[in-house]
Amino acid sequence: MPPAPGSLQPASGQPSGLKLPSKASKLLKLPALGLREKSGGFLQYMNTLRRRLKNQAGFNLIELMIVIAIIGLLIGVGAIAWGAMIRAGNETAAAQTLDRIRTYQAQYASRNRGRFATFDQLIQSAGLDDKFTGDRPVVNGYVFTMTLEEPSAARPASYRINADPQVPTGVNATGSRFFYTDSSLGTIKANESQPAKAEDPSI
Repeated sequence: MPPAPGSLQPASGQPSGLKLPSKASKLLKLPALGLREKSGGFLQYMNTLRRRLKNQAGFNLIELMIVIAIIGLLIGVGAIAWGAMIRAGNETAAAQTLDRIRTYQAQYASRNRGRFATFDQLIQSAGLDDKFTGDRPVVNGYVFTMTLEEPSAARPASYRINADPQVPTGVNATGSRFFYTDSSLGTIKANESQPAKAEDPSI
């Protein structure tokens, strides 16, 4: 039967029942192929970036540990220097206090027939700091001890004062020098390792 007018005819030499892929279907497959290729490249890029970030994080951790170590070293050195400065300040203050007490005792003795005063009496009459209340006051890391001798027919009144560091050794030492003076001396004696005596060298 002849084909109806206007209908499509199969190409010559090809069976009418065979369907061949058209150009349009081939073109549709090309973008899908490109998307798969792009997806593979993107995943590879992300994996590379992740590895780099992981390596970078490890490097930053090492840097942080180095910085912490340096800070700890600086703190240790600073603590040692600070402790030395505190000890030096305490020693200077102790020596100055003994010198001031010598002056107060001379003034007190001139008004009290040659007798010398306790710490409490010096606070009341000479203006010694209230921190020196008691028999063994601790002031600026130093322990102050005073011994009084009443006058007698054989000898005049006298006093002896020791200023010893409260903590003489270690990291927390409050001082490393021991000081001494008495009513017969015109200076202050010092010892580096034990309570000072009149025979020790003057400062």
